[in-house]
Amino acid sequence: MRSSKFCILLIGLLYSTFISCQGNTGDFYPPTVMPDRIILTLTEDPATSIGINWRTSLAVTEGTVQITIATGGPEIRDTFVAIQATTSALLSDMSGANYHSVVVKDLAPSTKYAYRVGHDNYWSEWAHFKTGPTDESAISFIYFGDAQNDVKSMWSRTIRGAYSQMPKADFLLHAGDLINRPNRDHEWGEWFYAGGWIYRMMPSIATPGNHEYQYVSQDERTLSRHWNPTFTLPKNGPERLKETVYTIDYPNIKIISLNSQAFKGSKEDSTAQVDWFKAILENNDKKWTIVTMHHPIFSSSVGRDNVRLRNAFQPLFEEYGVDIVLQGHDHTYGRGTNLPLGKRKTLAGPMYVVSVSGPKMYPSGLSDWMQRAAANTQLYQLLTVEGDELRFKAYTAADELYDAFTIAKQADGSNRFIDQAPDAMEERLEIPPRYIKSLSDENLEEYKTRFKAYKERNNKN
Repeated sequence: MRSSKFCILLIGLLYSTFISCQGNTGDFYPPTVMPDRIILTLTEDPATSIGINWRTSLAVTEGTVQITIATGGPEIRDTFVAIQATTSALLSDMSGANYHSVVVKDLAPSTKYAYRVGHDNYWSEWAHFKTGPTDESAISFIYFGDAQNDVKSMWSRTIRGAYSQMPKADFLLHAGDLINRPNRDHEWGEWFYAGGWIYRMMPSIATPGNHEYQYVSQDERTLSRHWNPTFTLPKNGPERLKETVYTIDYPNIKIISLNSQAFKGSKEDSTAQVDWFKAILENNDKKWTIVTMHHPIFSSSVGRDNVRLRNAFQPLFEEYGVDIVLQGHDHTYGRGTNLPLGKRKTLAGPMYVVSVSGPKMYPSGLSDWMQRAAANTQLYQLLTVEGDELRFKAYTAADELYDAFTIAKQADGSNRFIDQAPDAMEERLEIPPRYIKSLSDENLEEYKTRFKAYKERNNKN
């Protein structure tokens, strides 16, 4: 056992030396003996279990979680239970590291716990989290579209603003493209720098985007080598898609992650997802159903249309009463349904939302399905599900309320939509500056035509 650990350490040191010799010396987020990249993840049963992941240098070959019920005093140092982690090595483009993961089970519902991670003399600080309820208490969460680019410098204000608005949220939801290049350790370092200790206190779930996949040939992509070591997500999806396609259950909510990139990339994966998804919905007894996926069913940008994805899933969303679909990919904001809608109408299908939280921006498509749009705007979204209401608020990165609505579930199971977008907040629909110079006169005229039609369709001056 010791010789095996020594071999892994030696390989890692040799590998790091090799990387340095290749000129890759700018490792600003190197692993050390102290735990870092600590993150909580939801399991399929948030009331009784939690996933915990972290990273160390290769010199630390074991990991332990110490966990206890949180109290107001320092006695937590003496009452903890120790749980051994599963440890695996990852050789990235910058260095080698050990990643440690634990699923802590048999927890008490609606209970605050204190925990720390480490081994021997190398420990993190103590942090808190709270398990989910077993009754239909309110559940709140924060939803982010693509972070992707300039994550440290520009996305950090988005996640920190979101946390400031909803510091007691039950979890964070990332709708893909967390980073730009899937196997760049530096970019994952920026993502963890931006979220910092928030990830240690508030569990995350994530669905992969196209930028979490690496091309290995013209027709094949593979999931980032960082995905599985970084997250411990539910393994209740199709066999080939574990920890990317999954479901999570609260007492009155079912949350479903679909892997739209795998759907687009493989007929086998698309068939498996559709069959699995249909089976899940056929046996779904939850009042609310929330789906997250990266590629939108209806695009909010220009020149994008995921026809095959829409043909496969939209009929299922409508047949089985999915309430809301949270998406990314298009680097604009769009909210609406597939049917015209007034201020207070019954929804004929899900509410579709596309959003972006990072600084990479595209022009808005201002398509027929959209009832509220934004371009060139970083946003985060706060959702609360309580009883017969799902409340949604979208804020800009400057913490301005940009959009809001409530979905009220009726006695017959149908949904009534209440538009609460602030009248005082004018829609931000300008074309992102980086596109202006590249657009032809014809392109600009097309945009003006779409803009006019959008305003008329939604009765906006």
